[in-house]
Amino acid sequence: MLNKIGPTGDNGAAVLAAEVASGSEALSAERCVQLHRIMVRSRAMEERMIKMSKSGEGYFWIGGPGEEAFNACLGLQVKKGCGPDFDFLHLHYRNSATLVAMGMPLIDGIRQMAMTATDPHSMGRNFSGHFARRAWNIVPISSVIEVQLVMAPGTAIVQKRRGGDAITIVCGGDAGSAEGDFASCLIWSSRPGNELPVLIIVENNGWGISTSADGQHGERHIFDRGKAFGIPGEVVDGNDPVASWHALDRAMTYCRRERKPFLLEALVSRLYGHSSSSGAHRVQSEVDCIAMFERKLMNAGVLDRLAIQSIHEEAEAETEAALELAQAEQRPTPADVVKHTYADSPVDAVYPGDYTELPT
Repeated sequence: MLNKIGPTGDNGAAVLAAEVASGSEALSAERCVQLHRIMVRSRAMEERMIKMSKSGEGYFWIGGPGEEAFNACLGLQVKKGCGPDFDFLHLHYRNSATLVAMGMPLIDGIRQMAMTATDPHSMGRNFSGHFARRAWNIVPISSVIEVQLVMAPGTAIVQKRRGGDAITIVCGGDAGSAEGDFASCLIWSSRPGNELPVLIIVENNGWGISTSADGQHGERHIFDRGKAFGIPGEVVDGNDPVASWHALDRAMTYCRRERKPFLLEALVSRLYGHSSSSGAHRVQSEVDCIAMFERKLMNAGVLDRLAIQSIHEEAEAETEAALELAQAEQRPTPADVVKHTYADSPVDAVYPGDYTELPT
């Protein structure tokens, strides 16, 4: 619920705080409440998945707690649909809040963590956070670091030839920018006369597994590396939803209008370490974007403590109900391994059920 404050309108109803400001930028109160709810629901899903990894209800966990502010803004601004007239998304395994913002039910994240056959992203055959959805142009997420950056120019070429304003969005981490795939994306996206509408996003949480970014990057900011290729960019506080919203709006507008690449670096947090393999313990020294945003919302008079508590309780109840339902659903079988893995082809008639070789 919104906290009603201020003078009354003509109909006698209390008027809400009109907006929430961050520096010289602002968002409407309604938009901020929407973003906050997405962030809280995403966090509740991820924290329940962490518990699943520790209790035996799930398996390996990796995800995006601490990156919800930026990713929620991203998901709400995507031109969602299927085919080259809509945005293509080449995401990485910390983009769960992007999916929630786009409309993914929390149970679908829980299903992937529980590895149920009802998992719509991989039928229970991939890690958590490895989403795929054709209806939304979400290209299957890979565990192999940064391979999405050499895939992105491919969808962008199709969009450039097609016309329109759809763009390709590719996300990766700061450590992955050390891969050659990152440089390949910069090169292929910026060739003179063949520039591509690619929004390259580096979500910089300051860590590559257990290695701090401070000892690895000689450049001041990762987005500076785009300058050598003529790619404009900026760095934004990814823990600030207001700043993130406007930075994404500027970046997307440029790519849509100019049909050229843009490099956006978002400074975010990593609240539970790299993954369940490193313990997934809460890191108290990291900035919590949700707590920070809640203080801003309360100071602006948009939400009070009771409203915030209610939103958290609703999100936690949603995840518990999702887990209970997922636990009763079927698991994949050995026969499911090859389902939706290989496309039909003339080879099938020659070697039915055998994908090991092509006919000579």
